[in-house]
Formats: sequence, structure tokens, C-alpha cells
Amino acid sequence: MTKGSCFLFLGPEIGEKQDAINEIRQRLRREGVAPAKTKAGAVEAEGSLEETSFYAGETPVQELVSVLRNGSLFSDTRLIFIKNAEILKKKEEVELLASYMADPQADTTLILISEATSLVKGLETPVPAGAKRVFWELFENRKQEWVASFFRRAGCRIGEDAIETLLELVENNTDALRQACSRLMLFLGKGAVLTGADVEKWLSHTREESAFTLFSRIAAGDLSKSLESLHTLLMAKESPVTIMAGLTWCFRKLRDYLFLVESGNPGDTDFKKIGLTSVKARKDYEAASRRYNSAAVNVCLSLTAEYDIRIRSNGPSLETILMDLYLYKLFTIPGRI
Repeated sequence: MTKGSCFLFLGPEIGEKQDAINEIRQRLRREGVAPAKTKAGAVEAEGSLEETSFYAGETPVQELVSVLRNGSLFSDTRLIFIKNAEILKKKEEVELLASYMADPQADTTLILISEATSLVKGLETPVPAGAKRVFWELFENRKQEWVASFFRRAGCRIGEDAIETLLELVENNTDALRQACSRLMLFLGKGAVLTGADVEKWLSHTREESAFTLFSRIAAGDLSKSLESLHTLLMAKESPVTIMAGLTWCFRKLRDYLFLVESGNPGDTDFKKIGLTSVKARKDYEAASRRYNSAAVNVCLSLTAEYDIRIRSNGPSLETILMDLYLYKLFTIPGRI
């Protein structure tokens, strides 16, 4: 891999995106570089590679570019990430970062990461076509095939009802699916035949609360239960950023659900195409659709993005207060806008 390069890794599929990042690390290893551990907003050097992660909106672009243009005193190669890159939209910020991307530092590989599928044109233009990748969510049939293949390779079988239950309980990306499937293997062992009851028993047991159970309480319109669920997550040391990512996914899925319902009389196949395979999941989104229309969902997504940035910017001391305030404001959004 040529040094002094820039990549755009976009889209909602976290697992495949992480695999692509790992491929870059492996290429650096083949060049004789030992990788370092990554910490958000911090640098750790090990051997001759540094990894640094920044969040757009948290660190000024001028500071980011300064870091990018100044080579490391302690390593030969740097791998730098700018996450939530879709936030970068101001003309002066885009032009400043784009000027760097057009002529990157010789010892630096820069990767812009976003769950959005595109960035402002100014940030896409300097990147060669082969260095831009959009990682889309798996279609329903591909997710089912992915899960079945995982267990087949591990020497187990999994029933169709178990696959549907698994896809209902786990976030819609291969990274989360891989973790959940590996956890099930620890409980059940090689040669097992998994049923829906097995999946629900073990995954529900290990994940009593999540962003998705929190969304169920939001969908039901129960602020008290929502706060209770949120505080359980925070006490379990669940990252607020992870919670917000899960809620963002749920509101986007609600927007898909509303589009289907408003387009006519959707059937089972239509719901499965957007990832709603179980009766319970559909009931949650049906309840949410009674509370929010499409315009209100867009406001919910904007509010979630706003508080995600505020939480990242203010540090751990204000996380609980900001999350409580976010939930309260979420419940004050008019359902019909």
C-alpha cells in the first residue's frame, strides 16, 4: 500500500467496514510495521506505527489538519481516522481538509469514516475512486445466509426460527452478529442444533437491556420506563455513544416502516426486506408509528445527532444529565408535524 493516502469508508455496515480497516493494518504489517492500539482522541505508538482517532465536531478542523501535516517524531507510519465525517459541511472546513487530502503527508494514511453513504462533494473529490467504499447493510436474505454459514462452519445447525430471532435481537451489522453468534457458541457448544427459544434465552439473558429495548419503551410512550432502561444501561457501563448509534438505527428503521405503510398494504415479504422479521419487532414499530409520523421521525434523528455531538464534546461528567435531557426532549416532540 502506498504511503500518503486517503480513504473514505462510508455506510452503515460496521463489520465489513472494520474488516477493510484490518486489511490496511495487515498491509502495513507486511511492510514490517507493528500495529499500535487505538484510542479515541489519543495516540499510542508501538514499533513504528501510530494510530489516532478523532471525531468530527469534537476537534477543530484546523487542529486536525495541523496534526496531519506534522509528521510523527516517534514512528515511521501513521494511521489516522476521522469519524462521523458527515458532520463536516462548513465551506472553510471542507476546503482546508480537502487541500490536505489532495496532497497527503508521505508517512500518513487517513481514513474518513461515516455511517452516511456520501459526504459533501469537496471531501469526495480528492479521493481516488478505488479508495472510496460504501458498506451497505446486508439484505435480509444475505443476513440469513451469513448467520447460517457462521454456524455451519462452526459445526452447528441453526433453524430458520432461530435465525429470525437472532436477527431481531441483534443490531443490523455483521460485527454485532459475529459477537452474538460467538457468544451462543460458548453457551451451546459444537454439534448443537439451535432453536429460536435457545437464542432468545441466551441472548436475552446476556443482554437484559440495550438500545433496542430502550426504543421499545420509547415506542410505547413510557418516559418513566425509558429512563429506567437508560439508567440500567449507563450503570452497566454501556457507552452513551453506542446507545445513540442504536437509537439512530431504530429511528431510521421506523422511517422505512412508515414509508412502507404509507405506500399501501405491505405484506410479510415487504417487512422482511427492511429487517422486520418477527411479530414482536413489528409490534414495536407499529406502536412507534402511532406516536411519530415521518416528519417527526426526522426531527427525532436530528435531535439524536445533536445530542450525540454534545455528549462527545462534553466528556463523561455530563453524560447522564445530557442523556436524561435528550430523552425528555424526545418525548416532547409532537408526534404529527
